[in-house]
Amino acid sequence: MARTYRALAALISYPTEALQAAAGEIALTLAEEGLIPAAERAAIDVLLIELTKRDVYDLQERYFALFDRSRTLSLHLFEHVHGESRDRGQAMADLIELYRTHGLEPTAGELPDFLPLFLEFLSLVPEDEARSLLAEPAGILQSLADRLTGRHSTYAAVFQSLATLANAPDAVVPAIEHDDPNDLVALDAAWEEAAVHFGPGEQVDTCGAERLGRRLRAATHAVTAA
Repeated sequence: MARTYRALAALISYPTEALQAAAGEIALTLAEEGLIPAAERAAIDVLLIELTKRDVYDLQERYFALFDRSRTLSLHLFEHVHGESRDRGQAMADLIELYRTHGLEPTAGELPDFLPLFLEFLSLVPEDEARSLLAEPAGILQSLADRLTGRHSTYAAVFQSLATLANAPDAVVPAIEHDDPNDLVALDAAWEEAAVHFGPGEQVDTCGAERLGRRLRAATHAVTAA
């Protein structure tokens, strides 16, 4: 079990003063476990410096502009696979079941495909299994890394490190149409979504984990519409 995944989850979570205070511990964890190559850790260090030096409200505004106002940078994995189709509900039910089999219970109001939560889960399972699960959305991770690099965002370092950890060189990076986070009319239209329901009618069978893998790998062929 690797704490590296939990450290990376913290880095792409909503910035708070608690996160700023934990920056040193995050850097130490990444260095001690050595799962991430030195060059990529150096790029993450730049992000850590920003997180500790900049005003927390500025950090929160930047985070919102990147990940909440741009659908192509969504931190919800199945957004890149299913959009708001009915299939997303079943995929998330499968993911919840996978979490529960390893003792992780998502809190109310927390969507299971949120990448920081997924990484928290990976920190609870054996490393071989974690790498295998991370490889399934490798195309999404590389796409996010490329898009953030194009925006000159220091967050790109985290996603590039995740893509490296996934170790899936044959993963196809999905072609994603560019969206303008400042076009509020288009943003509102894109985020009109139906509620996702769990419970009766959303059955999870013994093949849930296998089906979940197929859904994540489907992202290698997905095209996300803005």
